[in-house]
Amino acid sequence: MINTGPGATRRQRRKIVFFLLIAAVLLTGAFYTTCAEAAGLKKLVAVSRFENKSNWSGQWSLDRGMTDQLTDALMQSKKVTVLERETLGDVISEQNLAASGRTMKSKSARTGKITSAQILIKGAITEFSNSSKGSDTGVSFKGISVGGGRGEAHVGLIIRMIDTTTSQVLASKRVEGKAKAGGFRLGINRGGIGFGTKGFKKTPLGKATQIAIDNAVEQILATLEEIPYQGRVIKVSGSSVYLSAGERTGASVGDVFTVYNLGEELVDPDTGEILGSEEEAMGQIKIYKVMKKFSKAKKLGNVEVRKGDIVRE
Repeated sequence: MINTGPGATRRQRRKIVFFLLIAAVLLTGAFYTTCAEAAGLKKLVAVSRFENKSNWSGQWSLDRGMTDQLTDALMQSKKVTVLERETLGDVISEQNLAASGRTMKSKSARTGKITSAQILIKGAITEFSNSSKGSDTGVSFKGISVGGGRGEAHVGLIIRMIDTTTSQVLASKRVEGKAKAGGFRLGINRGGIGFGTKGFKKTPLGKATQIAIDNAVEQILATLEEIPYQGRVIKVSGSSVYLSAGERTGASVGDVFTVYNLGEELVDPDTGEILGSEEEAMGQIKIYKVMKKFSKAKKLGNVEVRKGDIVRE
């Protein structure tokens, strides 16, 4: 037994410090391992432009503004990889320009090289209102009005998550945001503050919008945790299998995936709806090298793998 009392020798104290340092290192390693396992693979998602179904007809472009805010909030969460879809038209135009031969040759804007998302997120704005009670007296300066009275803002959204492979709606969630203003009222006049700006965020409508977006992100991330990561086999070379999972999606050396071969696409003869495809589990592969956007894996046993096959956790 090591003496830890006042009579402990210098050597005994050094042993105590050494053991404490070892314990701290082991605990720290366990903590980071747990965090890494909890983080998991990041799904590739895309946010489609919102549809404005509210009665709001002000100066703001709610569909674009709400799309931008949700996209930014998902990126800030660092739990998903968000692909650009709002400006997809600009990307395609740049590719067409590069293909026309009127620009210097580059590999950065080749036609047809757009990454596909696993999940498409679509939103609808169902409520965007701002009610006020009390005195309308006050002052206005550069689009901002301050006066007495009380008000409440309400923002309602419907968020749908769609599997891009099957077009199946995986989840549909309704989220809300409410904010009250009392004592004095801060309003926005037509031609004043823009949607999403710092001035807007200080208003009841701005606060309600942020609450609704935060609730939407919480629901989206919770739903994604229940959906297994899905990637694609992009190349097969001998015993090496190239996957679409890379550093940006959180892939790590040692990750194991099951390979699925897609069979015939199943289509409803009456509606034309794509119902999915027949799948056959072919075996497993294990990652041994990770790059930024892709990784290399080796086959675990006699596994038949083809380009285009699906891989899941």
